[in-house]
Amino acid sequence: MDFSLSDDQRAIAEMADSVFRDYCTDERMREFDLDDQPFMLPLWQTCIETGLHALAIPEAFGGSGMGITDLYCVLKAQGAGLGLVPLWQHQLAAACLAEHAADSQGELVEQAAAGSLLLSLSLQGLAASRGVKLQLVGQGDQLQLQGQANAVDVAAQADRLLLVADSSDGPRLVLLDPRSEGVELLPGIANHGLAVADVRCSNVPIDAVQLLPVEALAWLEQRAIAAVAAMQLGVSGEQLRRTVEYVNQREQFGRAIGTFQAVQMSMADCHIAIESLRTSLYQLCYRLDSGLPSDSEAFATRYLCTEAAHLIGHKTQHVHGGIGVDLTYPIHRFLYWSRHLSLVLGGSAATLERLGDWLANNDKLGWKYDLDENKNLC
Repeated sequence: MDFSLSDDQRAIAEMADSVFRDYCTDERMREFDLDDQPFMLPLWQTCIETGLHALAIPEAFGGSGMGITDLYCVLKAQGAGLGLVPLWQHQLAAACLAEHAADSQGELVEQAAAGSLLLSLSLQGLAASRGVKLQLVGQGDQLQLQGQANAVDVAAQADRLLLVADSSDGPRLVLLDPRSEGVELLPGIANHGLAVADVRCSNVPIDAVQLLPVEALAWLEQRAIAAVAAMQLGVSGEQLRRTVEYVNQREQFGRAIGTFQAVQMSMADCHIAIESLRTSLYQLCYRLDSGLPSDSEAFATRYLCTEAAHLIGHKTQHVHGGIGVDLTYPIHRFLYWSRHLSLVLGGSAATLERLGDWLANNDKLGWKYDLDENKNLC
């Protein structure tokens, strides 16, 4: 596997790294903690000015038309900087509309690419123990949306939401205006600081153009998994880097605690978890950009992402000792982010169950089945 990036991708990664590191300093993060803002609005404006908000939106609609690997470069930098902006939610929602509802929602996608309109999405119901709580119910010749979607990112600030609703054809994506009659928003804050809101729907009329085709859900979910995993890779990588720096400076019993075998083994476990996630994520990005089936790769990446979030988040927090619980010290933010990202698309147990179900129903797995000379085996 070739892990190298193209020259263009390296340039994108360097620009994104510069944007997030310059803005998301520890001092500014402390200021945001005390500020009553839904997300980092000046940083979001910078993302619009630099085009980072529209990398994955097709060129035909005003975006950059780049792939998931290019988006990975940006989201990894966002995770390392802990930049609280709805970057992946906005452009993956727009890209999904461009791919599956271009005829009816093309103008909306163009506005999203221009930055004049904010989109968000939520897929949490797919992995919730109670299942999808939004329902599409037929009332005569009209469909109505009933139920609730919990903790939707920036729902109160977004102009449109892509939500999962259960229907007679199974789960479907529905495009919802959060200001429609019958929609109630209950605002809150996620544990890493981003504004969220529960979206409650009571007999909300849904037109046919708001309902995306069945295949749009899997298309979006696999790319959302790649996006969240890229952010987690950035969060965990920076968390581990800071921790290694700390244990090499912090002394106990006359020497740096980084020389203790138990600390070294903990850091080695974290490094292995990061590299496992990186390898699986690279494969997923490659397959998505190549138009190859990615069901099992997405679930495997999601599982490794949730496991890395938990392991690295807690091991790095632990070796910081008492200073790790001091909220004026920045390391706790990485744990909050890891906790949020590990649950946003379902935890490790839910993901492993879905992967097991997929494997039980598919007896062909692996790269060899994608090769031309083996097409007759499929």
